[in-house]
Amino acid sequence: MSDTKNFAPGSYRYLRGVRQYSAGITALDGYRLERVRFSRPLPLIEGFLRIQQHLDTLSRPLAAFGACELRSPEPFTEQGFVDFNNLYIGTLKEWGIYEEGGDNPVARSNVIPELNKPLSPSIHAFTYTMPDAKAKPSFVIAGSAEAPEGMSDYRTHSISLGDISQEGLMKKGRWVLNEMERRMAGLGFSWADSTATQLYTIHNIHHIMVNEIVKRGAALSGIDWHYNRPPVQDLEFEMDCRGVYAEIVIDTR
Repeated sequence: MSDTKNFAPGSYRYLRGVRQYSAGITALDGYRLERVRFSRPLPLIEGFLRIQQHLDTLSRPLAAFGACELRSPEPFTEQGFVDFNNLYIGTLKEWGIYEEGGDNPVARSNVIPELNKPLSPSIHAFTYTMPDAKAKPSFVIAGSAEAPEGMSDYRTHSISLGDISQEGLMKKGRWVLNEMERRMAGLGFSWADSTATQLYTIHNIHHIMVNEIVKRGAALSGIDWHYNRPPVQDLEFEMDCRGVYAEIVIDTR
């Protein structure tokens, strides 16, 4: 657990990741995670405002914000992704969650719908902590595509770059599944503890489902397959997962 750290103001523990997000979070004892999905994604600024309002109605501090799921219009270039992350992190700084040069405790996924694209980067869902003396352990694992985080760039380190054959996609999927398992293990969880697994790709991955996903137990609660791309150009396969027992939908139509 040397790579984990408590974020006491938010009542959760996180697995250290990169500047833009942590690799995952779990609620501290006496707390549970709750997930809210907007019925339609909200533009970033509006979405953060709605999150703030929601936390206020629950008498929860902004620091209770522990994870979010984003939707963006198009895959970013490497520099474009850096620029976007600087904008996103600005809100976390304002909320007192992130300090430059320190860890970012908030887990995140950011994917690109192939159809019905948002006009700008938007918030699809978010997760926060709530007091609950009888809560079961809960967690959220951040999204990962087929390239390790924290490197000089994604393209250079991508698994089977440009290969979308069945074999290439299998290699990508296997790497991502291993990364999901590594992150869960880092927080003390496994597929048996998950309540939802989300998959993001526009490619046919039936062979990965049969030969890897189901056999590992990653589909115990089924698979939510989103017809989306990962956030950075040249990446093709992404996943995230969670073990969360309280979820609601807010109507934003």
